[in-house]
Amino acid sequence: MNDKQNNKITSRDVDFAKWYTDVVKAAHLATYSNTKGCIVIEPNGYAIWENIQKVLDSKFKETGHTNVYMPLLIPESLLRKESELVEGFAPEVAWVTEGGNKKLDERLCIRPTSETVFSDYYRDTINSYRDLPKLYNQWCSVLRWEKETRPFLRSREFLWQEGHTIHETKEEAEAETLSMLNIYNNFFHEYLAIPSIVGRKTDKEKFAGAEYTYTVEALMYNGVALQSGTSHYFGQKFSKAYDIKYTSRDNKLQYPYQTSWGVSTRMMGALIMVHSDDYGLVLPPRIAPRKVVIIPINNTMEVMSLANDYLDKLKKEGIEAYIDNSDKSAGYKFAEAEVLGIPIRIEIGKRDLENDMITLVRRDTREKMQVFTNTDIIHDVKVLLEDIQRDMYDRALRRREEMTYTCTDIENFKDIINNRPGFVKAMWCGDAECEAKIKEIRGCKSRCIPFNEGKISDKCIVCGKEAKELVIWGIQY
Repeated sequence: MNDKQNNKITSRDVDFAKWYTDVVKAAHLATYSNTKGCIVIEPNGYAIWENIQKVLDSKFKETGHTNVYMPLLIPESLLRKESELVEGFAPEVAWVTEGGNKKLDERLCIRPTSETVFSDYYRDTINSYRDLPKLYNQWCSVLRWEKETRPFLRSREFLWQEGHTIHETKEEAEAETLSMLNIYNNFFHEYLAIPSIVGRKTDKEKFAGAEYTYTVEALMYNGVALQSGTSHYFGQKFSKAYDIKYTSRDNKLQYPYQTSWGVSTRMMGALIMVHSDDYGLVLPPRIAPRKVVIIPINNTMEVMSLANDYLDKLKKEGIEAYIDNSDKSAGYKFAEAEVLGIPIRIEIGKRDLENDMITLVRRDTREKMQVFTNTDIIHDVKVLLEDIQRDMYDRALRRREEMTYTCTDIENFKDIINNRPGFVKAMWCGDAECEAKIKEIRGCKSRCIPFNEGKISDKCIVCGKEAKELVIWGIQY
């Protein structure tokens, strides 16, 4: 590693895809495995996922949700009860056909998602309106047979959470769908420092089996969109398909209303592609597993005494910190801390101590500042962590705004998507044929129909007929 740039990392402005993989490897977030299409999530990567889990799990529980765990394997006959779901996931389903050395009487699907098993469970456990609502969440892995894979963004097996709820009324279920979308959106803003947008998917892009799908969309540094979380309203589709009935308050048999919602380790891909740079990983402090690294430049008694004093103070305040006391050069330690994305670096050297000074370095801007040794280190670190969190969000927001365009002309639309991609706002008539024609432009898709956005034109950008919706379009991962 050198002071200018970690020489293992390709510049993101030269080859963004190679840069992304280089950062994943250099920061020891994940590595490829001998199971094709699957990755090993290394300790550094899993620690980030644990923090994501911890925050979201507490938010789910604050809103009345409890965790359960459903079977990994789904009988084929059970999966086929909801035809739209089967059709939507058929190309990605992996099947178990043998157990030991015996061929199974019925194929078992390795779960690509769990609507079927939750519905089967609800059918057997819900009898009366008194049994509703059920607000459940599951942390698990799923398997989808993806053709092209990339660490965190798209792999065959990945980690996620999937919420599955069932309600007495349509109003309750729809409120749940929107509420969970807002939890995701706030998490992106407040913890991941990513300025996501929310809206409704078009019918073509909604989840298979849903009445409608809400989505959280984020824009990566290179202008490519990433679907980062979804919340689905199922209405009574699954309850009718799986014959889930309950006795209502007026003593009649009714079908309940269902939702599901989920986010995955794909969020870690978003963290990398929105914030990181040519020096390695950059993490928002609120989600970083380790927030401060203390680097002694000389291991003198005075230097180590101050380093240990700072470490004790930080830990007592619940700030995750550590001392890098390894047998490496100071320059190597600095570069390694940058690659790993540690938000704050405290450098303590013998010469600085002679002047009663230490150096604080913030990872996001690489800015160095000298402070006196008698500083209130807890106060300075807390202020700096909040500054970094806020500034990372603000920078990402400015870049997104710079890469968000408004179009009323199809040729201008093509030019943007082909040469300077980002989010493109354009009007649409609602016709699936026009949506398909947009896809011919570099695979561009509708990202969402955003909430509370006014018209920018009265005409569809494709056919020129009367427009019904403003849509945000973009190419995607």
